Amino acid sequence: MEGELTFRPATKADASALAVLVDIAGEGLPAHLWSTLKVPGQSILEVGRERAAREEGGFSYRNAIVAEVGGEIAACLVGYRLDDPYDLGNLAEIPELVRPLVLLEAKAPGSWYVNVLATFPEFRRQGIGLELLAIAEQKALAEGAGALSVIVAGENERAARLYQRAGFTAAAREPLVPFPGYTHEGDWILLIKRLGGSAESGR
Repeated sequence: MEGELTFRPATKADASALAVLVDIAGEGLPAHLWSTLKVPGQSILEVGRERAAREEGGFSYRNAIVAEVGGEIAACLVGYRLDDPYDLGNLAEIPELVRPLVLLEAKAPGSWYVNVLATFPEFRRQGIGLELLAIAEQKALAEGAGALSVIVAGENERAARLYQRAGFTAAAREPLVPFPGYTHEGDWILLIKRLGGSAESGR
């Protein structure tokens, strides 16, 4: 790895990089959803950038940690504690593509949810993902969460291996709803890592 690896809270100025990284993590699902929100003349990544720059919402720079190598953004972690109890709201109003993810989130109330963990290709296989998960664990414990949670596509073996190495195990699954250009089939899988502390959180 050329250059020093450092970690810092994301800033609004990181919104463009965060938008690309969340689309990498979501394997194109974020861009597909953003394409339904854009106005004429607006690019898909502009929508993602606007969402990353928000002050509120799950995918906000305020919930992100950025990893830099030699001052260049290499990866990011976006996460937060899920509500407990988790209110599903009106599922009929949630896009069909997203509904399975919401159903799985509801199975991990109170856990610290890893919404995004992504690394740019040139910085992969250098242990950055595991270091970001260690930061996630620190944040979870600091917030009193009893578990970490994350959702991955069942066919995404690379991601599954990373989380397995970090101590996550499969807890539930929901059928994946494919969208144009998406290569995976099968299920979304909820993975959970139990932590010390409260036995109630992240049950």
